[in-house]
Amino acid sequence: MERLTASQARDDFATVVNRVAFGRERLVIQRRGKDMVALISMEDLVYLTTLEEREDVDDAKQALAEPEQISWEAAKKKLGL
Repeated sequence: MERLTASQARDDFATVVNRVAFGRERLVIQRRGKDMVALISMEDLVYLTTLEEREDVDDAKQALAEPEQISWEAAKKKLGL
């Protein structure tokens, strides 16, 4: 993945956006030599969001399958809320 400084990305913003949107590149923006953010296409974002949602569903299924469940009131009491 190519890395650009924040000032490079700012100075050539339109080109950077086009590279990501149409060239399907993934770019990392750095500030003071540290990776700060990544620019990805909308297609990549949809894909990542779908993966996260699947993971959430899997986590929920696993939680529901656990034999020990307590009520919300008991959970609050246990946590001191």
